[in-house]
Amino acid sequence: MAKTIISDLDLQDKKVLMRVDFNVPVSNGVVGDDNRIVAALPTINYVIEHGGKAILFSHLGRIKSEDDKEGLSLRPVAEKLSKIIEKPVTFVPATEGKQLEDAINNMNDGEVVLVENTRYEDVVNGEQVKRESGNDPKLGEYWASLGDCFVNDAFGTAHRAHASNVGIAKAMEAAGKPVAGGFLIEKEIKFLGDAVNNPERPFVAILGGAKVSDKIGVIDHLLEKADKIIIGGGMTYTFYAAMGHEIGNSLVEKDKIEVAKNILDKAGDKLVLPVDSVVAPKFDNNVETQVVGEDIPDGQMALDIGPKSVELFENVLKTAKTVVWNGPMGVFEMSNFAKGTLAIGKFLGDLKEATTIVGGGDSTAAVKELGVSDKLTHISTGGGASLAYLEGDTLPGIAALSDK
Repeated sequence: MAKTIISDLDLQDKKVLMRVDFNVPVSNGVVGDDNRIVAALPTINYVIEHGGKAILFSHLGRIKSEDDKEGLSLRPVAEKLSKIIEKPVTFVPATEGKQLEDAINNMNDGEVVLVENTRYEDVVNGEQVKRESGNDPKLGEYWASLGDCFVNDAFGTAHRAHASNVGIAKAMEAAGKPVAGGFLIEKEIKFLGDAVNNPERPFVAILGGAKVSDKIGVIDHLLEKADKIIIGGGMTYTFYAAMGHEIGNSLVEKDKIEVAKNILDKAGDKLVLPVDSVVAPKFDNNVETQVVGEDIPDGQMALDIGPKSVELFENVLKTAKTVVWNGPMGVFEMSNFAKGTLAIGKFLGDLKEATTIVGGGDSTAAVKELGVSDKLTHISTGGGASLAYLEGDTLPGIAALSDK
């Protein structure tokens, strides 16, 4: 069923509680990559332009001790947001209490408040209590009491039931107040949902990364949906082991070899594996490399897909009408083993008549490095959330939104 979206709400004079994903890199008080902030702007600006008061909640990092709090304040994020939207953003260095309540009650229409890191609630008086990440209902009820409606635009945490997303939503609904998704959540549901459930065919999924165990659920679910599944990255070599290939010192999950055999049996020709690899004697960017076929020599480890694999994958992709990509083809953080990932990213950027969706940190970094982000249909902001969606899981943060 379709979910209520912010554009369905009357926001004039309303205190709009909004869960955003401002979990961005901050170093020495300076925000690095601001993509997640920028992704939330359409929803924030909509509240401002429609006479609402925007009260923003987000987590930043993990809080396990009082010491963690010092380096994980959202104050630098408030300053960055203020510069981006070119208007003041009031930062409240509290998650509960009179200071927060007064700041919200004193807001004028069109103003913006950013509440301190919601995960500060995970450590209280030096004790780890996980009120936020454990979805303490009392905390959700308290935050819900501060506003007139709730908008969740944090797809990156939609696979988690936290007090600041599911907790607020449930308390709002119980109080008869509106609960809606923001424009980013709407976009994620549309593109990921349509890609998996109603794709234009051929539909090709590209799955990379180190471990089969991280992607078993996704592969299983997509075998029923996709026309082809391209496999790359370290998990290739667990499949190689299942097929009886020599794998040298390459990464392998021995306890998942039987799982890989079952997937291979079930998949038939739907699964497309690399046919060559770039190998090296050790995990080092400056070591001498060579390209080998499907058997990895003793003393060598596979760290990227080879040129024949790139060609094979491009041949599969060139007729695709829908492509979903999650995970690198090799050790992307090392330049000598990033070539396979970058080649796939470049090819997707040049794929003219296809819906192209990219998710996951390294895949997203690759298309940004290549400057092809604007040529793709959609870049998902949720790593774990997009994987959960591709597995066919129900995402608590989306399930908690009101139905239209």
